[in-house]
Amino acid sequence: MDIKILGSGCAKCEKLEVAARGAVAELGLDAEFEKVTDPAEIASWGVMATPALVVDDDVVLSGRVPSTEDVKQLLTGR
Repeated sequence: MDIKILGSGCAKCEKLEVAARGAVAELGLDAEFEKVTDPAEIASWGVMATPALVVDDDVVLSGRVPSTEDVKQLLTGR
């Protein structure tokens, strides 16, 4: 699984990464994480509000910080 955290590196982006890593660990998934901070690259994903979560090249969340439980549902409900 390929997971990207899109955002400037702000506190909300960090919270999203913590939630995503926690969800992956709790679900026992194998995932590679990447932080994307370049505004042009973020815009290329069609994301207008950060932070955003991209899983296997699909934007699954943007503009809010989810809980670990929310991320687990996003990862298993795909």
